[in-house]
Amino acid sequence: MSAPSVIEASAAPVPEAARLPVMDALRGFALLGVFLMNIQFFSHPLKSYAGGVMAQGGVDGALALLVFTLVQGKFWVLFGLLFGMGFALLRDRTRAAGRPFAGLYLRRLLLLFLFGAAHIALLWPGDILLAYSLAALGLLLPLRGGAAFAIGTSLFAISALLWLQGGIAWASAPEAQLSAMRTEMAGLLAAGDAAARVYAEGGFGEVSRQRIAEYGVMFNASAASQLPMMLGVFLVGSGLVSSGCFVDPAAHRDYFKKLAAFGLMVGVPLLAAALAQGTAFDITEDFAPATLSISLMTLASLPLALAYLALFVLAASSTHWGERLRLLAPAGRMTLTLYLTQSLIASIVFFGYGFGLYGQLPLWAMVVFVGVVFALQLGFARWWFARFAVGPLEGLWRAGTYLRRPRWRRGPAA
Repeated sequence: MSAPSVIEASAAPVPEAARLPVMDALRGFALLGVFLMNIQFFSHPLKSYAGGVMAQGGVDGALALLVFTLVQGKFWVLFGLLFGMGFALLRDRTRAAGRPFAGLYLRRLLLLFLFGAAHIALLWPGDILLAYSLAALGLLLPLRGGAAFAIGTSLFAISALLWLQGGIAWASAPEAQLSAMRTEMAGLLAAGDAAARVYAEGGFGEVSRQRIAEYGVMFNASAASQLPMMLGVFLVGSGLVSSGCFVDPAAHRDYFKKLAAFGLMVGVPLLAAALAQGTAFDITEDFAPATLSISLMTLASLPLALAYLALFVLAASSTHWGERLRLLAPAGRMTLTLYLTQSLIASIVFFGYGFGLYGQLPLWAMVVFVGVVFALQLGFARWWFARFAVGPLEGLWRAGTYLRRPRWRRGPAA
């Protein structure tokens, strides 16, 4: 059977037969990593993780170090690369059909913005969707292929290097400036303690108000650096699609081997340099090493995410691992539904209006929780796609994007 074309001559959702299975499996893998990263922020107050590794000693310490080293920062970047790749496929498919793209794409982003706003108010302030919808406006710039990859890499690196410059500056900052920052950090930790009490004991209305307020603070503090960084990741992803290698990964193994080698050669030394600064800090005192560590970890995240992507594709295109990794594909076809469902489940388990387990579970139990929930989600996704052609929230997203009701039931044209 010949590989499906990347570009379908239709301004409509991708038919099932034309999907790229490796990208669906990659989305499922990224979704698991994002959940593993997010679960700590669902269940522990700011002071538990503001200084780097959350736990110390024993099994929890080892797990915390593994998550900090291998997961934190890498999987949102991997997810962002896939978002950019999906954008490029949508753009090329729509334009190949001779249809206008901008209006369709802006509707898609508006709906993503609304999903994100609802996520923040009703479930969790750590939402990524709202920021994605804003950063992705930059994808309308006429950039493709190598130019998109180069400019995206530059945007990401510049944002991280500005943080690195900040860490260097803190190393020689005058005492008056350090004293002011200590006061600010103490206030931040106190606010974190107050928020933790609300999440642990508050009713739904009180927790929702806290979520909205907390997101506003985080967004105002980070938007200037995070949005360009996100756009950079999206552009790198859109540039990757131009290689055409994802249509038939098995025929382009050399390309992915080179991408993996590049990512590891650049990312591993940066990660080692970050870890050399330390993995746990007194956030009210250690401004310089903490900022240096964060910025170096951030710089490492893009090349390491590219390495993760390439290694996953190599494994998925092999005989031994291919069938196993394709089990993740159903989850990758309904990532919006599963991402928001993860937040729904975690909010009920941890927040005061649910089971109230906020701050009470050890890290090993949270890792087990992630594994159990994700396994159930995989089972649900397989069951769903045996009967339906599109995920629940994905169907709503498609309806608003294309201004027509999607085909829900499976069938020859699904």
